Amino acid sequence: MKGLSILRVLALSAAAAAMVAGSVSASPPDRRCACRNRDGARYELGQVACIRVGGTSYLARCEMNLNVMTWKKLRDGCPTAEIAPVSVPAY
Repeated sequence: MKGLSILRVLALSAAAAAMVAGSVSASPPDRRCACRNRDGARYELGQVACIRVGGTSYLARCEMNLNVMTWKKLRDGCPTAEIAPVSVPAY
């Protein structure tokens, strides 16, 4: 069971890294363009964040749509990592 938990953590970490790497654009974003989260945090064009609205959370990317900065929903839920405690056998 421990091996399965470690594999799940590694898979989630790899998936999150792939999503972040895939959101990097070839040209640098305009510094004036940014999205804001409900807590007031600033996100540059192309950055990914976990958005929580009314008890629901989803992964979204900051994008521009018709000259307006907006959040584009990528998938339901947000990636999480969980590390199970490791027990050391007593000698």
